Formats: sequence, C-alpha cells, structure tokens
Amino acid sequence: MSRPPSLALPPHARTSRLETARGSFAVLDCPPPPGTALSATVLMVPGFIGSKEDFLPLLGPLSAAGYRAVAVDGRGQYETGGPDDESAYAQAELAADVVAQTVAVGGGHEAVHLLGHSMGGLTARAAVLDAWPGMGTGARPWASLTLMSSGPAAIDKGQRDRIRLLVDFLPVLGKDVVWKEMQRREERPEAPPEVAEFLHHRWMTTMDAQLLTTGRQLLSETDRVAELAALQLPVLVLSGTSDYAWPVPWQDDMARRLAARRVVIPGGEHSPNVEAPAATARALVSFWRSVQRSPCPVHPMNYGA
Repeated sequence: MSRPPSLALPPHARTSRLETARGSFAVLDCPPPPGTALSATVLMVPGFIGSKEDFLPLLGPLSAAGYRAVAVDGRGQYETGGPDDESAYAQAELAADVVAQTVAVGGGHEAVHLLGHSMGGLTARAAVLDAWPGMGTGARPWASLTLMSSGPAAIDKGQRDRIRLLVDFLPVLGKDVVWKEMQRREERPEAPPEVAEFLHHRWMTTMDAQLLTTGRQLLSETDRVAELAALQLPVLVLSGTSDYAWPVPWQDDMARRLAARRVVIPGGEHSPNVEAPAATARALVSFWRSVQRSPCPVHPMNYGA
C-alpha cells in the first residue's frame, strides 16, 4: 500500500470526475503550467488498497515536464465508489474501465501513456491485451505502457500469505478489526496525522467486494508476458531496488522477455512513486520522450534514472 508523504495538491492540479462510456471516475488531473507546451497525456492506475493520491508526488514533476498527468480511482476504490457485487470487479471489468478511461482522457484522438502501479499494472496489462485485437492500428489509444512495481504473474509467496489472510478474514472480522491488525504489523514509521487519517478513510471507503476480488486476482494472476511482448507496444518496467510483492529479479526477467526498457530506482522499494518521486519522474519522462522519438524502441537495462 502506497503512502503519500503529503496530501497537498501541486500547482495546477485539481480533483475532478472523469466521465466515460463506463461511468464516472474520481481523478486528480494535473496539466502542464501556463506557458509549457503539452507533450502528451498520462493515465495512472493505482494498486491494491490504493488510490489516485498514490501518485501525488509525481504530478508536479510530470506537469513541469509538459505532461498532463491524470491519476484515477478505479471502480470501487476510494472516491469512485461501486456496487457491492464481486462480479463487478472481475479483471475483465476493471480492464474495460481502463480502456474507457484512456479514451476519455485522450479525447478519442490522442494516444495516451498508460501506467499501472502494482496490481494496477496487472489491470493495465489486461486492458491492453483485452482491447488490442479488436482495434485497428490507427485506433489504438496507447502510446506506451509502464509497469511500475508490478510483475509477470501472481505475487511472491510471503505477500501471498498476507493477502490470503486478508481475503479470508475481512468478511468475518470486518474492516475495523482488519485495519487495526494491518497497523499493528506496519513496519514503516508512523505517518503524519493527516495522512494517517486519509489512509484509514480510504480503507473504510473502498468497497469490500473490490478488495476481496482484486486480492484474489493477486493470488491467481497468470503469466501473460508473452502475449504482451507479441504486441510490440513500447513498455517500461520500473521498480525500486527491493520489492516485497514481486522480487526485483522477477521484474528484471519480465523486462528481458518484453524487450522493454528497465529502470531500477535507487532508494525506491515497492512504491518508488512516493519513495523516490524525483528520480521516478525523470525515468518516466525519459522513456516517454524516447517513445515519441521512435515508434517502438527497444532499450537495455538501466539502473538509476
């Protein structure tokens, strides 16, 4: 679970609703400042127990570099809301939402850079794979895909055990009890009061059905790397130097199999977006600019940004 250091919005950012063919989604929308030309638009998809606020530290640097950065609460996450029906959160449903969000932020005419963090990477990958076959070359809405701290398939065993406990006990014990246990096991320093309050509110607001269904997806995701590689979409695999969900060597191998650019962010762990946002933003901008120069670049592994 990402934990933003602050909830302050950067200049030019605003909270809004993104209206799509599949419903309305809560977003943070941060265009470039006045006088800075728009280079491209980026859609950022958060992970398990996450929300659009996970990307707050990236919005300012990306905006300053000329990118309109749009971070979204997915169906059932935080301020978007959703039904109390687990079938609504099947991966195919969430993936279709991402396709609709992409079309909405791109206006139906702009190719968007898609970024998914953690479980959001699995959802973003599914969106591309599910939609790609039915789209003509000129109609594909993505310029690139970034998989941030995400992996080729299900999460590592240690994290699998923790997620399985959450999935098993949430319906029995309820959110309050599970939250207290999660906090008891938290190894990071205590969050500032306003951030701690936000994290608790986000947990309580996110739909139980969404948590249960996406938790099971993390336990059962299959390896679809070969399918993604076959599309020849420019891909960046970005992580910190350690990762409790998908070990860094797994992500190294995934990048190799994808012929993707590979960046490891010094000082970053599972959430380099909040742990090392400046270096992460530089790596993202470098990748996106390379995509804009070349339609399908292939990059060697790169440690650092």
